[in-house]
Amino acid sequence: MARLPVVLLLLLCCIPGRSRAQRQGAYVRDGDTLHYTYTPLTPAAAETPRRRSFLQRVVDYFDDSARDRTFEKKIDFTFAGGPSYSKNTSFGIGVLAAGLYRIDRSDSVTPPSDISIFANVSVSGFYALGVTGNNIFRRNRSRIDYAVSFSSAPRYMWGIGYAAGRDNPEKSYDEKLYRIRGRYLHRVWTHLFVGGLLDFRHVKGLHIKDESYIDHQKHRYTASGLGAIVEYDSRDFIPNPYRGVYVSLQETFYPKFSGNCGESLWRTTVIVDGYLRIWRDAVLAADLYGEFNSAGTPWPMLARLGGGQRMRGYYEGRYTDNDLVAVQLELRQRIWRRIGCTVWGGAGSVFADFASWRWSHTLPNYGFGLRWELKKRVNIRLDYGFGRKTSGFLLNINEAF
Repeated sequence: MARLPVVLLLLLCCIPGRSRAQRQGAYVRDGDTLHYTYTPLTPAAAETPRRRSFLQRVVDYFDDSARDRTFEKKIDFTFAGGPSYSKNTSFGIGVLAAGLYRIDRSDSVTPPSDISIFANVSVSGFYALGVTGNNIFRRNRSRIDYAVSFSSAPRYMWGIGYAAGRDNPEKSYDEKLYRIRGRYLHRVWTHLFVGGLLDFRHVKGLHIKDESYIDHQKHRYTASGLGAIVEYDSRDFIPNPYRGVYVSLQETFYPKFSGNCGESLWRTTVIVDGYLRIWRDAVLAADLYGEFNSAGTPWPMLARLGGGQRMRGYYEGRYTDNDLVAVQLELRQRIWRRIGCTVWGGAGSVFADFASWRWSHTLPNYGFGLRWELKKRVNIRLDYGFGRKTSGFLLNINEAF
């Protein structure tokens, strides 16, 4: 047994680097000397940083983009791209840049401004390029919103009026559209704004096969308009509100001399929206929309039911007429982290004037969708909508309303 301590001592001394790592030291103070022995920690071997996979870098990029960095950067941009689809344009590839910024980065009360730049091309021959945004000035005293776009799209038409959309066979044509719209609003009272707008559009229809579908009108129209706006807006964030009320009355006048429409035209647009949190991460949103055009409005400027915002699932333009009214109720729920979902239901109708409106011409609409947060409260949305004898997918940015 006396040899056991000796064996242990020899083993300890034979451990590589153990005895060599020991150091002697002395500490002297006021004539007293303290001798001590210590073993310094062996520095960890330098580790080569492990390269992140491409997928991990993508995940990290979008995780970082979901943070509100508008107080740190002049403009916080996030880029995304991938496949796209809609009932009007078929499958394609889209590229998107979404940005948030603040005019005054010391102002934490005013919601951030936003800008979206998009480009899209599809297998059907459709292509589009555009930019939209909301520029909110300090303390929300005034704002500018704008949309500039160019598109070229193979399209279908059924004619003008509810009966034409219901009964006529579809006919193909090509549409080229240039659109510039800008609005300026100034706050005159709490949440109450007044302002004006400019609207320019140039549209032409090519390869129209049946002139009766456009009532034998011209194929090309240009129109420039001026308008007045009155709005009540208490939404907390325009692209994706969680609470608030939005009421807008907009009147646009297109003088005869500002285009080739042949006469002066007017358009009235009414929007009433409301947003309410009803439980954790859930928002109930409601939308009432009305568009009313004067008699003599050219066929490409008429109200079109369907598209990416209202009456989703209907082909935009199948039901076309002077006037349009649509209503929808939508429940939006965050599921997990950046992922959410939505369900909605609604109805809409097109008609030539109020005297010709009929309950029996009201079209139903309902559907569901998924949401993915591209940036802080800026969503990519995938919707599948249903209507009367129709349905379809939509991929877009920001909420429908």
